[in-house]
Amino acid sequence: MSPVAMAFRDVRERRVSSIITILAVALACSLLMLVWAFKKEAEQSFAGANGGFDAVLGPRGSKLQIVLNALYHLDESPGLMKWEDFEQVTKYPAIEAAYPIAVGDNYRGYRLVGTVSDYLSKHSYAEDRNFEVEEGGTLFEEKSMNAVVGNLVARRLGMEVGDTFHPYHGLIYNESAKHEEIYTVTGILKPTGTPADKVIWIPISGIQTMSGHDPKAATDISAALLKFKQGANMAGFQLDMLYNKQGNRLTLAWPANRTIVQFFDKISWFDKILQAVAVLVAIIAGGSILAILYNTMNERKRDIAVLRALGAKRFTVFTISLLEAVGMTLAGVVAGFVLYSVLGFAIGEVVQRETGVLLNPFTGNAAMIWAPLGMLGIGVLSGLLPSLKAYRTDVSKNLS
Repeated sequence: MSPVAMAFRDVRERRVSSIITILAVALACSLLMLVWAFKKEAEQSFAGANGGFDAVLGPRGSKLQIVLNALYHLDESPGLMKWEDFEQVTKYPAIEAAYPIAVGDNYRGYRLVGTVSDYLSKHSYAEDRNFEVEEGGTLFEEKSMNAVVGNLVARRLGMEVGDTFHPYHGLIYNESAKHEEIYTVTGILKPTGTPADKVIWIPISGIQTMSGHDPKAATDISAALLKFKQGANMAGFQLDMLYNKQGNRLTLAWPANRTIVQFFDKISWFDKILQAVAVLVAIIAGGSILAILYNTMNERKRDIAVLRALGAKRFTVFTISLLEAVGMTLAGVVAGFVLYSVLGFAIGEVVQRETGVLLNPFTGNAAMIWAPLGMLGIGVLSGLLPSLKAYRTDVSKNLS
């Protein structure tokens, strides 16, 4: 019988303890990849899902809140800004495009976002990527009672072109807060993998003049999305000085993606805790392999002595023991990839449902290589001591 077959037989004989060890390795490997690789993917995806905008201008308040509200449709607006302020910023020479948005209503929990039709028809949300509607649909016209539904919303609610709906007041769904207006779905956006997929788009006048809203705010907006002209390197600094340093009514969040990166940096302490937990689990998994094999060596001294007496070399029994450690670790690494895939897709689904941002758990990352290799290294190191114990087994003493 070959050393590999003998190692496999020994692992099967300790079925329960071997399975527990393999699961521990799988958990450690998947955690290491989730904490490092998936975290990096989340940071890059959120920073890249800025809708193709360089900055967001909003009412005085937190930059993060303004960006989350205007670009990611996650938070409430800190207030309203005047239409005159929007018109003023559009006249700035370095502005290539500016689009107003207004929020404040929902349909069955999905946010309604009011904007101008040019935003969906002319703006590129990523390089060389423009919004498109599914076949048979069209974009809304200004001041119409039409709506374009994000792909994720359409799938979740089963909405189709021609459907009608009543908006509800506020960002949280409340059946008693139904508005009188009726909107008709004229288009379903094709998937973009951005927060645009998780909202319903209507003309901005619809939000501004919705029944029950304050008539005094009929021209106000929630924020302005700004794209600078190519090469306008100083635009951000100048507008930051104008609105954030010298002014006291509005806030400019620039660069828009840096605001999200800074948010991830603020919670980096939590990442460090997760990293410590993942490393601890990896060490425990290695310790489990060491303990199982070392204890087994004590129980199998006579079997090893018999093998040696029948002609097996010291190196053979050393190899058998080491192969047991490597085999369990390798099985754990494979199971770890499976667990990582399941958890990655499950987390990605939740993130996309809540934010619209598409995460790919298999985007190339160094952690996808060093985490499995690291676990294999831990497995080999954990198997060395028991293997040396097998190597040094005294034949005459254990046969008597």
